[in-house]
Amino acid sequence: MKLHELRDNEGATKKRKRVGRGPGSGTGKMGGRGIKGQKSRSGVAINGYEGGQMPLYQRLPKRGFTKPNRKSYTVINLGLIQKFVDAGKLDAKSTITEDLLVESGLVRRKLDGVRVLAKGDVTSKLTLEVTGASKSAVAAVEKAGGSLKVTAPAEVEAEA
Repeated sequence: MKLHELRDNEGATKKRKRVGRGPGSGTGKMGGRGIKGQKSRSGVAINGYEGGQMPLYQRLPKRGFTKPNRKSYTVINLGLIQKFVDAGKLDAKSTITEDLLVESGLVRRKLDGVRVLAKGDVTSKLTLEVTGASKSAVAAVEKAGGSLKVTAPAEVEAEA
């Protein structure tokens, strides 16, 4: 194969729709905008605008509160950890920390910490060290003969 023989796969690229280029193009004359009206003209932005009437999103009551410093945890299931141990991407003999989970590719990013949930089965004897875990997850790991240690988040330790 030579450089001039490189091509995209069949159907991988589509030709750009050229609007307003004569009647033979299929989108000539009005360019697919229909006849008259606000939407047929240029410079129109009517997202949520109701022509002077109070918009619906402003008429509805506002409720609740969004906590500005809310913690956001990466959630992971025990079944997935077991799957990675079976695949050899995680070592069951060593302590599995949050950094190891990120390194193995099981977790993309830690956010404010990793929280383990009990979905799936655990067969290996695991030693986990994470920011959070459900009671059932702790019970499941201990039942398999391992241990699950819940540590305080890093930011909290720095402040205290």
